Amino acid sequence: MLAMGSGEWELYPSSCIGSQVIEYRPVSEDSDNDDQNGDMAVSLDAVLPDDLLEKVLSFLPVASIIRSGSVCKRWHEIVHAQRHAWSKMVPQKPWYFMFTCSEDGVSGFAYDPSLRKWYRFDFPCIEKSNWSTSSSAGLVCLMDSENRRRILVCNPITKDWKRLLDAPGGKTADYSALAFSVDRSSHHYTVAVARSNQVPSEYYQWEFTIHLYESVSGSWVTPFTGVLLGWRGGDECVICDGVLYYLVYSTGVLVNNNEHRHCLVMYDLTARPNHTSLMSMAIPVPCALTCGRLMNLSEKLVLVGGIGKQDRPGIIKGIGIWELHNKEWREVARMPHKFFQGFGEFDDVFASCGADDLIYIQSYGSPALLTFEINHKSWKWSVKSPVSKRFPLHLFTGFSFEPRLDIAL
Repeated sequence: MLAMGSGEWELYPSSCIGSQVIEYRPVSEDSDNDDQNGDMAVSLDAVLPDDLLEKVLSFLPVASIIRSGSVCKRWHEIVHAQRHAWSKMVPQKPWYFMFTCSEDGVSGFAYDPSLRKWYRFDFPCIEKSNWSTSSSAGLVCLMDSENRRRILVCNPITKDWKRLLDAPGGKTADYSALAFSVDRSSHHYTVAVARSNQVPSEYYQWEFTIHLYESVSGSWVTPFTGVLLGWRGGDECVICDGVLYYLVYSTGVLVNNNEHRHCLVMYDLTARPNHTSLMSMAIPVPCALTCGRLMNLSEKLVLVGGIGKQDRPGIIKGIGIWELHNKEWREVARMPHKFFQGFGEFDDVFASCGADDLIYIQSYGSPALLTFEINHKSWKWSVKSPVSKRFPLHLFTGFSFEPRLDIAL
């Protein structure tokens, strides 16, 4: 039985959400005849076959489906035991998990954009906040920042999780990035770990290695090892349409002053070439960036970046969103100034992630959460977060994931 309890989905708090509970009561045109005709009343639930009940429930938001499991024993069995029934459920918008850390582990709050509500949420298998994360099709992959060989995969909704075989390489690296991709039909998944280490005594040379884990084989391979000249790795990579994209940073050596500090390299995970020059196929970023966040939105590569000032490239003057088309960037939107206020002026000031057509952007210095819907080109603040700032240097972050009931490990 899956570890999903209705108590985990209690809204927190109702005053932050503005929702209202309405109690529906039966209505009869002739109340005097209620007792006489009472034996004619038939419960719809009693005559509805399991497959039709599953179909009806599949149209609900995932939080409502889980709550419905507390209605009666029959509904509980359907919600918790019939995992295959949810494979055709209505697509869910990605949730955002904003976490806090304590000695007891990691807990936080998950934001549901469909119902515009926050839920108190205990994330499975994480005991501290310094993890790298990547999500795809209902699963979340996590890499321990203190031991980068330790990697976990979990379904946050069902609370299922497993630890993978230790990744190749040492426990530490100068820079490491994590990418994760799940096949929606087979549920097989791929984990990519990109590591970058400075070559000893060579400031402008950085060894770059890609390690891959396939759930089908249950083992790791290392298809690529090379050296980057004048560029180093970072912590941003993503798998999109079978290609690993990795954001690299200029070391300030062998680069002209008028060139940007960031560049995008790519590696074909299907062909897996052993010997290739990644920089020869590198894609320049669309403008001078202070920082960049990569994400896969419906197999389209999207970049959310801090736009640097022309005379002071380390100072952020705005936030832009771009989509990659045939190695060319197309600008999707720029954050209006009224939303950008409060993000600060230094280079790396925000977290951003997303899925489907929804992008989340959060300032490290505030629990306020901003959303952008690509299809409608609309910016909107989420409902006020229940997380509060307790001291001046209190930092906030989080990540998004698609809530699904049908994905097993």
